[in-house]
Amino acid sequence: MELRADLSQRVVVLPGEESFRPSPLPGVERQMLDRQGEEVARATSIVRYAAQASFAPHTHELGEEFLVLEGTFADEHGTYPAGTYVRNPPGSSHQPKSPEGCVIFVKLRQFSPEDLTRVVIDTTAASWRPGLVPGLSVLPLHEFGTEHVALVRWAPGTVFAPHTHFGGEEILVLEGTFADELGTYPKGTWIRSPSMSRHHPFSREGTTIWVKVGHLGEGGQERSVAVRRGEQR
Repeated sequence: MELRADLSQRVVVLPGEESFRPSPLPGVERQMLDRQGEEVARATSIVRYAAQASFAPHTHELGEEFLVLEGTFADEHGTYPAGTYVRNPPGSSHQPKSPEGCVIFVKLRQFSPEDLTRVVIDTTAASWRPGLVPGLSVLPLHEFGTEHVALVRWAPGTVFAPHTHFGGEEILVLEGTFADELGTYPKGTWIRSPSMSRHHPFSREGTTIWVKVGHLGEGGQERSVAVRRGEQR
């Protein structure tokens, strides 16, 4: 399967534009945002677990990154309530489950092979720092090479300077409404902007976004192509 697989193209998925699809395991559904491959795939998804649902034990050969949006996610390594950010590095294994049900935003097979640090952050208890402009607050989550991941909180009326994204940008709107000269993006919107794209972001009502930058340049594109070729063998 190839879904929004061309990383050189800007894509926006608004709430309701993608339905949840059943996974191979009962009680686990996926809203696919981008994908290259079948069951083993380079993928970005919203995944919904029904109460008591579980997934088979598996290894993340090229890493897994997720943010718990609702409910509580769990595995043999811990319990992760809403607001928890987790990175499971290449080669890590686990058996996920959700006793009460949950919704997570998850990215698979998108790590650099050298990025081997496991990360677990309770973003509801972590300290935020001032951003580059008044009204902006930032909670850094991870960085490796050119890749930077953070939560960014925008007070109502905050405006950021026009800028270019070297290595691209990816956003999930968690609260409120994010905007730029290209459109308005309510809670639940996913945006992927390619390397060297440019915009002038702002938020009239305030917003909180998950944002990743620097991961969609030539190196990211090359890794993506390699993963796709590997799935086809």
